[in-house]
Amino acid sequence: MAPKFHLFSNGPRPVAPFSHAVEDDGWVILTGQMPTDPNAPDAPLPEGIAAQTRRVMDNLVLILAELGLRAEHIMQCRCFLTEFERDYALFNDTYKSYFPEGRLPARTTVGVTALAVGALVEIDLIARRPDQGDS
Repeated sequence: MAPKFHLFSNGPRPVAPFSHAVEDDGWVILTGQMPTDPNAPDAPLPEGIAAQTRRVMDNLVLILAELGLRAEHIMQCRCFLTEFERDYALFNDTYKSYFPEGRLPARTTVGVTALAVGALVEIDLIARRPDQGDS
């Protein structure tokens, strides 16, 4: 089966040449999302790490929903923070609120010098479609 490349019209406007997601054999890889508002892509970014993390996670959840998936299907996340030491604790508090109790995905978090559009946070992820009969 050939990979499927997904770009959703109601998803966040890409800030570079990429698909929102690529899918093959039940694995779904979502491109890193920025804290941009899909309904107002030119609006200023939300203030602070908590608000930007919520917007990034909401964007990821929006794309997952387009694919018929939810947060519990996420297997792994990679998170990038421009102000790692300052923002790590509050980022973690906001991030974990998106997952069911006891179902946190594997994760790597890296401090970086800069992100596109001046963002404080970017997150990409890998999800897996459940097998037939799984919930």
